[in-house]
Amino acid sequence: MPELVVLVEQLLAPVPGGTGRYTRELASALAASAPAEWVVSSAVARHRDPSPAVIPGVDGPKVLPLSPRALTYAWERGWPLWPGGDAVHAPTPLAPARAKRGRGLVVTVHDTVPWTHPETLTRRGAHWHRKVIARATYQADAIVVPTSAVAAELTQHAPGTSRVHVIGNGVSTGLREVPDMDARFRIRSRLQLPERYVLALGTIEPRKGLDVLLDAMSRPTAPELPLVIAGQPGWGGIDLPEMARKRGLSPDRLRILGRLSETEVTVVLHGAAVLAVPSLAEGFGLPMVEAMAAGVPIVHSDAPALVEVAGGTGVMARRQDPVALAHALRSVFNDPARTEARVAAAKSRAANYTWERTAQLVWNVHLELHQNRLIGLL
Repeated sequence: MPELVVLVEQLLAPVPGGTGRYTRELASALAASAPAEWVVSSAVARHRDPSPAVIPGVDGPKVLPLSPRALTYAWERGWPLWPGGDAVHAPTPLAPARAKRGRGLVVTVHDTVPWTHPETLTRRGAHWHRKVIARATYQADAIVVPTSAVAAELTQHAPGTSRVHVIGNGVSTGLREVPDMDARFRIRSRLQLPERYVLALGTIEPRKGLDVLLDAMSRPTAPELPLVIAGQPGWGGIDLPEMARKRGLSPDRLRILGRLSETEVTVVLHGAAVLAVPSLAEGFGLPMVEAMAAGVPIVHSDAPALVEVAGGTGVMARRQDPVALAHALRSVFNDPARTEARVAAAKSRAANYTWERTAQLVWNVHLELHQNRLIGLL
């Protein structure tokens, strides 16, 4: 039986982030929708405990013989270490240097931040991502990107020879559904959630624009609501309480939740009065689409990918403009009828973003490559 191997190393990263969620959801959906003759497995570098990379329905993970650092080093230098299988999908740019003869390699590139906003990454991180993404666009059989905005930017910054396919992310079924009353009460009580609040959701790092959001929320033109920030701290050492203090936002209007389980995220998201996405750059904006699916109003920056995915169903504010962001947040509450119409349109639009659809489109890429290889071998 032909085998598709999904590299799930991101699930073992200290901060898996949005790419970790993508990796888990995509691998699970690929396994659930696999053609009858195919098997889906996973692979990781050598870890003391690879169990966080176990995905129900996906075989493995098979453990490769090198540590994460050694594996990265080997693939960067083109060593022929193939993770097995007839096809490999790399949900991040960490991927084999090239496909083994008669095998296929597809790589997902989530954004072009290393080129467009390198200051929001470490110098080393920006350099590494530029290098491995550029290599993938030349050596992988195909590239998957989440939006046309990323496809256009990738063509500009890393114009390789690989075919680029625009395939959006999905929304987990559980995040679309309102949890039962008991679960909502328990979780809201444990997290000490305010009755109504502005929500920011995602990894806490420089490109998310949280400094602008804190500035906006401290202004008299902003909604007089608490700000809830949910997400695991990433790089950059962002001190949200200190950042809020410097901007004059009262401590009792800021609630920082940290990393949450999926059930907790669902409760927090469904309880929000509005989701704020003031990012400097995004490749897709998964929390925004999840809010759209949950019927929560959205306010987002003018980052091209966010504009593309929202499709006019949210309120847009200029990046790095706290005055514009404060007015945009306020507008959600000033015109309830217009907000209701936007929410309905957003929910309808978000219905198109499912992991089942994402997996089917990714399968189409792999199956076409596999068929072409079989024809070439005859």
